[in-house]
Amino acid sequence: MAALAKIVARQRAELDRLRDQTATSAVVERAKGALMAQTGCSPDAAGEELLQRAKTAQRTLLEECWITLGGLQPPLRPEPPGPPPAAVSDDGSMPTSVRTGETADGDDTAGPDDEFAALSRLGQALVHVGAPQELARCLLAHLASDVEADAVMIFRRQPTGGLQLIGHAGVDHALAAQWSQVPPLSGIAAFDALRTREPHWLENIDADRERYLLIGDPPGRWRSRAWLPVPSGDTAEVCVGVLRTRGGPFTPPVRHLLRAVARLCGGLLRTIGDRQEPVIGTARAAQAVFASLPGAALLLTPLRTPSGDVEDYRIDATTAQAVDVLGRAEQELVGRRILECFPSLADEELWHGCVHALTTGEPYESEPFAHQEVVAGTAGLAMYAVRAARLGSGLIITWIRRESSDRQEQRLADVQRLGNLGWATWNLVTHEIGWSSQVFAIFDRDPAQGPIPLADLPGHTLPEDAPTLARAVRELIGSGRPFDVPFRIWAGGGVRHLRAVAEAVPDVDGTPVEVHGFVQDVTALRSVELALVESERAILTQHGVLRAERTLAARLQHALLPLPTRPVRLAGLRVEVAYLPAQSGLHVGGDWFSAIELPDGDALFVVGDVAGHGIDAVATMAQLRFTAKGMVITGSSLTGALARLNTLLLHSRDTHGTATMVLARYHPDERRLEWAQAGHPPPLLLRDGEVRYLGRPRGMLLGAAGTPVFEEAECLLRPGDRLILYTDGLVERPTEGIDSGLERLAEAALIHHTDGPSSLAPLLAALLEGDGRDDVCVLDIRVPTDPA
Repeated sequence: MAALAKIVARQRAELDRLRDQTATSAVVERAKGALMAQTGCSPDAAGEELLQRAKTAQRTLLEECWITLGGLQPPLRPEPPGPPPAAVSDDGSMPTSVRTGETADGDDTAGPDDEFAALSRLGQALVHVGAPQELARCLLAHLASDVEADAVMIFRRQPTGGLQLIGHAGVDHALAAQWSQVPPLSGIAAFDALRTREPHWLENIDADRERYLLIGDPPGRWRSRAWLPVPSGDTAEVCVGVLRTRGGPFTPPVRHLLRAVARLCGGLLRTIGDRQEPVIGTARAAQAVFASLPGAALLLTPLRTPSGDVEDYRIDATTAQAVDVLGRAEQELVGRRILECFPSLADEELWHGCVHALTTGEPYESEPFAHQEVVAGTAGLAMYAVRAARLGSGLIITWIRRESSDRQEQRLADVQRLGNLGWATWNLVTHEIGWSSQVFAIFDRDPAQGPIPLADLPGHTLPEDAPTLARAVRELIGSGRPFDVPFRIWAGGGVRHLRAVAEAVPDVDGTPVEVHGFVQDVTALRSVELALVESERAILTQHGVLRAERTLAARLQHALLPLPTRPVRLAGLRVEVAYLPAQSGLHVGGDWFSAIELPDGDALFVVGDVAGHGIDAVATMAQLRFTAKGMVITGSSLTGALARLNTLLLHSRDTHGTATMVLARYHPDERRLEWAQAGHPPPLLLRDGEVRYLGRPRGMLLGAAGTPVFEEAECLLRPGDRLILYTDGLVERPTEGIDSGLERLAEAALIHHTDGPSSLAPLLAALLEGDGRDDVCVLDIRVPTDPA
């Protein structure tokens, strides 16, 4: 903290030195600007030229600057051949304007004499400027005629990274208050100008409002803007904004002039300090009172931003005992800022406490903190607390020193409170007992009843824990063996879990004469441990139930849905079946199929998918599978079977759910396929090297509505045709729509088309990958080619 204060003090001393040289800096900047305007050289070159002239003439830099400003005249330019120059205008000025950069003959260049005159007028005015707000008004007054400026805003970069509006002119108070504090956001032209240290010219209002957040109400109030960083050594912390209601670009002469103005302001801004002196009469009266007060105290006046927030405090009076970290006292402190002298007050809690006391009038006292002080030439740490109280519109800060005994007691109390533990001592010779207040709180015991003797302590525990604690106490008293024993007591309307740790202090003969220890309430920790054990047991139990359910569901599924081991022949067709369960989760799904030959020689093909997993899904699957086959075998049409299955799902209490399904009936004598669907993806047909999906007839999800409409469709199959019926697990993926899956299935069917006995294997290998897929059921139906 002392090192930080020294840095702040050095910076403040530098600011004071620069404040004393305000006139000098302004004159130097004006002289540099004049040389730059006349010769077109850089700022560094102008400074070197002034130094070289002063050294050659054996004059000081200040003398050389005044001589330069007084002796420089606009350079004579040779008259161009042709007609005589235009007449002088009514106001006595030549028709050459720095504002527009145009001459009488239409040339867009202006001579340096115009810029020199503008800089000279501004430099003379800046000598009398003493604050950023005055600077903004001065700039607007001179730039209004030279560059048609309508408003000027000056921002300074804050240590937090944001911007603070330190001066403005031509801007109403409401807008200034709105932009008084700018957080470090993107899209602010002033930030970009400071970051790049290059001017930003905003000359196209339509394009600029897409890149930046424009100042104004409305934002188009100023149609062209210039943001110029003010150089200060190797950095730029201040940005000047020039705002114009006229649109269009800033001409090269105007840009050159504004750059020179920014450099001219640099010296002035470095000399303008923000230290405010107190009112002399009030300060003297307050100091007279404070000089007679004991202790360390300060009288502070809040320093506020344009928006009213407190940014610092000015020291108006101080007691003799108030000394900052650099050893400054009394008159050396008066008039300085509090954060310069006591950086520790920038602590968030202390700062907010002072602001709260200033706002509400309620006194604030901080937590104790360590502070290094020097007593009789020796540095040491002492504990202090800061107290803040409002006095009128100001604030009184008092430092209260805490003694070491108070400090240790406070620390011990904090440890006991935070750890929910308390210390205890039992003297085995005098029978004196000492308990801290926290032990009484743990046992829920009135201090008026006194502490419990060590030998009686087991009698206050639950009966189950008494023998263990009694044995530990006997061994401690008898042989001095320390113990660390958990036990339970009934207190506070419930059971508390405690932990007692104790050790014996022996005499010269080794006999225990005193016992030291502590008691800790670990109820919360024990509750968490018990809850964790119970949760682990519940997880293991649930895991076992899920495994048992999966095993049962898998067995039921295999019993109800037997899979053929090789392709089968049905009504002259070759049929291959594949069923692949999901690769993740403990549940079995409800995908199913049916492929049978009907009594009349036709073939029935069914593929379905029941919503959900587990025993309920398997039961619903079995119910739909057997019912669908029975209905079709007994003469029901495909749409009639779907309608009855829909009614079955709607009126089944135990298995109420939803399902999708495709029913297909093949007539071998005509090679005609009749089919209907209920919310299911359409079959895929491969024919002569081409692939297409059959057009879906009307049909909605089973179990979703009471009066669904189902329709049938027909398809005449040809020799060599291949028809694929499938469930949605073959085409659906979590990250894409079903259309992409259908397209992927069609492409894979063309690429991996084979006529072998295991034709489904390459197709499934190409489509199914990853661990997140659902159950998959596929019927691959082949129409044999006619014999040649």
